[in-house]
Amino acid sequence: MLRFFAGLVLGWVWLASATPAAAHPHVWVKAAAELVLAEDGRVTGIRHRWTFDEAYSSFATQGLGKNGAPPTRDDLAELAKINTESLVEFDYFTVAKLDGKKQAFAEPQEAVMDYAGGVLTLTFTLPLKSPAKPTRAMGLEVYDPTWFVSFAFVEADPVKAPPACSVTVTRPKQPEPAQSQKLGESFFENLAPNSDFGLQFANRAVIACP
Repeated sequence: MLRFFAGLVLGWVWLASATPAAAHPHVWVKAAAELVLAEDGRVTGIRHRWTFDEAYSSFATQGLGKNGAPPTRDDLAELAKINTESLVEFDYFTVAKLDGKKQAFAEPQEAVMDYAGGVLTLTFTLPLKSPAKPTRAMGLEVYDPTWFVSFAFVEADPVKAPPACSVTVTRPKQPEPAQSQKLGESFFENLAPNSDFGLQFANRAVIACP
């Protein structure tokens, strides 16, 4: 599990050890994304918003607030920075394709974390190394290749784009609980970051802009 977010790993280890019989996934994230465009219509990046489940959020924020108060954005600033920087090994759990060509990402920007309503939300912008305007469409996938983290697009406005663009969202079929238990934890522990196992649980969107 040390392969994952440096700032989140202790919480994930705790979650896994606290429920030894539990199968993958161990962390759940509600995800939303927004297409970032330049004035000339080039795609410059993806702005992510990931809200973590209550169990993980509760553990991750222990000791971060002051005088018993919930942690502020300032309290969580270092955690947000470490988390986003540590995602490079997994390509930020994001695949972006312009006209079918996979895009490379630059270092994440504007990373912030907020705690409200008992949950943590990480927001950051993921720039494309080579901004470009697709002649046909842009494809976007959000998923964890090792399925330690279960990503699911939010119900309302999961992928935002300019009004002139059309957005088609495809949500993955929810796995049967027995599926991961049958495979066992040893199977998942041996998955490499470039594994394609989690691809079957990918959240997908196709964005077409004039």
